Amino acid sequence: MRHFQESVYRLIVETSTNLPGDVRQAIRKAREMEDQGTRAALSLSTIANNIEMAECNVSPICQDTGMPTFVIHVPVGANQMIMKQQIYAAVKQATQDSKLRPNSVDSLTGANSGDNLGPGTPVIHFEQWERDEIEVKLILKGGGCENKNIQYSLPAELEGVGKAGRDLDGIRKCIMHAVYQAQGQGCSAGFIGVGIGGDRTTGYELAKQQLFRRVDDVNPVEELRQLEEYVLENANKLGIGTMGFGGQVTLLGCKVGVMNRLPASFFVSVAYNCWAYRRQGVILDASTGEIKEWQYSAGEKVDVTMGQAETAADSQGEERREVVLQTPITEEQIRELRVGDVVVINGLMHTGRDALHKYLMDHDSPVDLNGSVIYHCGPVMQKDEQGEWHVKAAGPTTSIREEPYQGDILKKFGIRAVIGKGGMGAKTLQALQEHGAVYLNAIGGAAQYYAQCLKKVEGVDFLEFGVPEAMWHLQTEGFAAIVTMDSHGNSLHADVEKDSLEKLSQFKEPVFK
Repeated sequence: MRHFQESVYRLIVETSTNLPGDVRQAIRKAREMEDQGTRAALSLSTIANNIEMAECNVSPICQDTGMPTFVIHVPVGANQMIMKQQIYAAVKQATQDSKLRPNSVDSLTGANSGDNLGPGTPVIHFEQWERDEIEVKLILKGGGCENKNIQYSLPAELEGVGKAGRDLDGIRKCIMHAVYQAQGQGCSAGFIGVGIGGDRTTGYELAKQQLFRRVDDVNPVEELRQLEEYVLENANKLGIGTMGFGGQVTLLGCKVGVMNRLPASFFVSVAYNCWAYRRQGVILDASTGEIKEWQYSAGEKVDVTMGQAETAADSQGEERREVVLQTPITEEQIRELRVGDVVVINGLMHTGRDALHKYLMDHDSPVDLNGSVIYHCGPVMQKDEQGEWHVKAAGPTTSIREEPYQGDILKKFGIRAVIGKGGMGAKTLQALQEHGAVYLNAIGGAAQYYAQCLKKVEGVDFLEFGVPEAMWHLQTEGFAAIVTMDSHGNSLHADVEKDSLEKLSQFKEPVFK
């Protein structure tokens, strides 16, 4: 199969850079459902633009390309050892070409392999079948939505919906709670795969397998079809909305599978996937390895932009204030901002994620951070022949991971703004109020949209942490984000979570007989 490695490489590139048609249709439908002029509508417009930019640039839709997971069906006699080595080579090449971000990290030392290869990465599942062709499917599921996966052991007492028993209504309550707990941290509006039964391991595997189904398919099991339709309709009544900003669309798809279980165990496993639903598949000629067929419809045939340009507005549709800030920023400028303001950042900003925040707790910063902006971002970077770095993809990462550190670091270094997605907690909110800083929510997954705002790489520190965790110093122009936590004790995230919990309580009563 002399073309197998090349075909796998093409599959990786297509999956990373071009959303398939069924996903685009779901996003287009979300735009049609959302109230125009709201934060959610603005976010969906940005998402639509980002999808088109990624396709045109042949660059990652989202900078977090996750842990590549392959599911492969092969005819009897196929040499899986050779195929696995060629998959490794294709993954390594795609990483070198900045189609994948280097995401394989040693769990003991924290060292990044730099090529997405290492024990357990990428994930490859082989299964034999009776056909003479090879099927290769790939899903790229980012860490932000992976962290919002959840598993329930029934019976259980669940916040908002009460007791969930070992029946279809108990399963329903688990799924509704799973959507609630994700809030905006998993880059809603999202898709969920649900696995009923199995053990703790196979239940999660079954849940992730559901994400390979087409968005518009119909479950052949009648009870599960009813469950999928119920969840999709009612999850959108929770009011969480795109990015957790509130709105009409919280969930874009729900797929449920079932397997047998042990008498003592009853697991419901939920795999949450962000709007950047990157999965694709190919059918290959078993003798040459050439691509015969793509398994999901071509994305470029579905227009998600709809020729519309949203304007920034609050939840009542009134035009919101836009404030342009040049770094370094003063406390006085920050105190004037309120939740809902759109802030446009110009000047120098610095990326920082888990490794950097941990480091800064006990060490000085290599650069002056007084009045500066920290961007929770692990970009995809590429070095040219002259040795200069360029930003290829740079959307925000989930900020809540930095909650143990953020308040202390704000005060220690005089940082005035933090950019990320999904919001932060009470400790950070208190620090914003005491110190005079704000949290700015960027649009999760919009890696191409934000990359165009990052005009120059001024330098990098801690590259030994790996590209995603290094501290990149970036000149930015026109970087827009929304104030969702201000210096006056206000948090949009806390408000939406409280409101959605109240709405979740409406689903306590039995539905299925």
